[in-house]
Amino acid sequence: MSIIALTNFVTFYLPNGRVAYRFQNSQPDTKIRLNNANHQYLSFIYQGAAKSRSGDNIESNIVMANNQISMNHSIDAVRSRWQTRMDTCLMNPENFTVSKILTTEYWIVANMAYDPERIELTLSSSIDAVGTAAPTRVLTRKMVGALPSTAQIQNR
Repeated sequence: MSIIALTNFVTFYLPNGRVAYRFQNSQPDTKIRLNNANHQYLSFIYQGAAKSRSGDNIESNIVMANNQISMNHSIDAVRSRWQTRMDTCLMNPENFTVSKILTTEYWIVANMAYDPERIELTLSSSIDAVGTAAPTRVLTRKMVGALPSTAQIQNR
């Protein structure tokens, strides 16, 4: 029987783009390197992407223990709409180094819910048709070439 070891790595970014925190959820008292950066241990469960019933948004969740430190960081993350990068990696079970990055996902911390035992952060797509505005971007000729100047576009 073979052992398959998976680890989730989460990186939280402040609104100015600087890294706030880097965590991994598999090896207590150990820092694991990913992308030339150490990730400290944090006990969390990552619940991967799920599309809303109407199909207008994609969300995922991070569930962690409720304590004063995680509560304060969670409140900051929601209020400031921290950006998040989640990497799910296949690990070498002998030395617990990263063998392969399976997925990389980018999210915005959109909401939180809590009870006396746990905190659940809701991560939302950065392009959310309902709750969050799409990132502002203007297309220019320099970026994409010739652009139409009227709504009457014909294909001959």
